[in-house]
Amino acid sequence: MKVLIACEYSGIVRDAFAAKGHDAWSCDILPTESPGNHYQGDVLEHLDKGWDLMIAHPPCTHLAVSGARWFTEGKKAWSLQEEALDFVRKLLAAPIDKIALENPISVISTKIKKPTQIIQPYQFGHGERKSICLWLNNLPKLKATDNVDGREQRIWKMPPSKNRSKLRSLFYTGIAQAMADQWGTDG
Repeated sequence: MKVLIACEYSGIVRDAFAAKGHDAWSCDILPTESPGNHYQGDVLEHLDKGWDLMIAHPPCTHLAVSGARWFTEGKKAWSLQEEALDFVRKLLAAPIDKIALENPISVISTKIKKPTQIIQPYQFGHGERKSICLWLNNLPKLKATDNVDGREQRIWKMPPSKNRSKLRSLFYTGIAQAMADQWGTDG
């Protein structure tokens, strides 16, 4: 299967699919942090390359409800949010049969549509809480693979640092593995 992981520089989801034998590619404006198939640039330029599945992780900076309190009044803030929503709409309308779009609790739910499913890292072997919304097209809901204790809110408690946003956006290997195992079929 030909798989595109949109807005991913870590290679975590791409590598989970590649390990299953899929032709998996990540794409991000940033270079990849893990050797493997990667397009560096605008993912919108790669949507029509015959993908069977796309898993998209659009940046949540101007979408997440958790960051809404930092929005200042004014045209610029709302313009940035509209640009982010437009990007999400383009990803969801991509000419790809199977699409999963991932984001935290966000304005996508009120401005575009409600998520198909909300999952937690602790359902997939990671001892923490962080609501992860999935908007699914032609894909089944993910089934939990490893419910664990230790349900901390690590992300919420993370202290300020120059790498904070990058660390907060790292995806969970257990969820990536579940995606590859459960969605990595041609059926």
